[in-house]
Amino acid sequence: MLQINARLAIPEEELRESFVRASGPGGQNVNKVSSAVRLAFDVAASPSLPEGVKQRLARLAGRRLGQDGVLVIAAQRFRSLEQNRQDARARLLEMLREAAIPPTPRIATRVSRNQKRKRVEEKRHAAGIKRLRGRPGED
Repeated sequence: MLQINARLAIPEEELRESFVRASGPGGQNVNKVSSAVRLAFDVAASPSLPEGVKQRLARLAGRRLGQDGVLVIAAQRFRSLEQNRQDARARLLEMLREAAIPPTPRIATRVSRNQKRKRVEEKRHAAGIKRLRGRPGED
């Protein structure tokens, strides 16, 4: 179980891991051992997530979410397969926790009468200063 918060969890059966050869440091081992992890999670078909969380997750995932609704996270930061596995799961968990937080609704506010009066006075003052910049009139 991948525990997102107190009410949301994803069973292990919904996660698919595949292991591929990583690029980067590793010496001769890099050509022999598949230490990079590709973690796939089918967001669209997941019965564990509510619709709102799925939509926010799709927006957060960006290009990591394919046309078929599968979120793919690639982890190859470490030389160790187990560390890369933990890294991929941690990144997925972080993304899911962020998507699980509903957005706070905006509360409409009004501009006070005093603020409107101040704004008009400041505009009048600025206009007066600009008027004095012109050529002097014939007095």
